[in-house]
Amino acid sequence: MAIENNLIFSTGNYRYLKDRIIAQGGFLYGEIEKKTFPDGERYLRILTDVDGRDVVLVGGTISDSDTLELYDLAYAIVRNGALSLTVVIPYYGYSTMERAVKPGEIVTAKTRASLFSSLPQTSRRNRFMFMDLHSEGLPHYFEGSVLPMHLYCKSIILASAQKLGGDNFVLACTDSGRANWVESLANDLKVNAAFVFKRRISGEATEITAISADVEHKTVVIYDDMVRTGSTLINAANAYSEAGASRIFVITTHGLFTRDALNEIRDKTSISAIICTDTHPNAVALENDFLKVESVASLIAEKLKEF
Repeated sequence: MAIENNLIFSTGNYRYLKDRIIAQGGFLYGEIEKKTFPDGERYLRILTDVDGRDVVLVGGTISDSDTLELYDLAYAIVRNGALSLTVVIPYYGYSTMERAVKPGEIVTAKTRASLFSSLPQTSRRNRFMFMDLHSEGLPHYFEGSVLPMHLYCKSIILASAQKLGGDNFVLACTDSGRANWVESLANDLKVNAAFVFKRRISGEATEITAISADVEHKTVVIYDDMVRTGSTLINAANAYSEAGASRIFVITTHGLFTRDALNEIRDKTSISAIICTDTHPNAVALENDFLKVESVASLIAEKLKEF
């Protein structure tokens, strides 16, 4: 794939990330016209000719509307003659329903993957790039000739942890479910790892019963791949604080911060600062002195240039 031939398009909510990828050099700007009819129907038109071109389309499935916009654009790009199509999905938003627990439950992560798998194929097959998926098995839901790829933000996480924690800190997670990944990161950083044990009280409530490592008088850097409402993070941060941590920082890849989550975290914990990436537009919009946002644009650009 010739780098100078790459065109990049995006859904409306991910224009900021498209611009940041283009700023890395070696990519061309793809233009789209978008408007909404009075009845709410969406109008989309691809203004840049894609015939015989290698095309990248950036867009997260942050809502069903965004998902359909991404699908419609991808479909049109292929039908208009693109030589290849790489769909970059920085945040795949269907990880909650990634498996069925009760009879009759719809596994939305699977149905959306089937939708994207149904896209017509380019001559070089369609690629889908994901970043720090909450469930690593999700790419296996994509079918047929699709080529799913999982791009990790490990380099950003490691650099951010060293920036926040300095030379001596404990890398922690919010529960034992992420312990293996955090332990692997801690080994790379040559620091100790910690996680909390939880006991479920009801369908909605849990309590923390123990912490796996000594954090007294130490800086704790918590890593969680995704922060939505912040409730799990708040409980974990307060547990580390009560265990004697001197300072607490947070790193997350996907900062959704739904409702008023960022203010809740700031008001209800002793967390000093949060670093997250720009995989979700909410984080970009909320960036302030408490929340620092690092871009994944260079990681994406570097990977795209390998094709």
